Amino acid sequence: MRTVLYTGVTNDIVRRVQEHRSKENKGFTSRYNCYYLMYYEEYSDVRNAIAREKQLKRWHREWKLNLIRGQNPEMKDLAEEWLS
Repeated sequence: MRTVLYTGVTNDIVRRVQEHRSKENKGFTSRYNCYYLMYYEEYSDVRNAIAREKQLKRWHREWKLNLIRGQNPEMKDLAEEWLS
């Protein structure tokens, strides 16, 4: 089974991860069981965050996986410690 990659913007990453895991919002992440946080970037300006999101959504899957593995080579769930 192929892993689904989700890209999104939020002003509260802990809340957003909790929403995805609880399947609170019916949509893409609920439908495709997006559960783990493998990579994230922080921005002080929401416009820059949205521009980066749009850029990443245009990337090929392999480029995204290389980006994730560059920061998280073991592909650990980065939100695990937040939600314990």
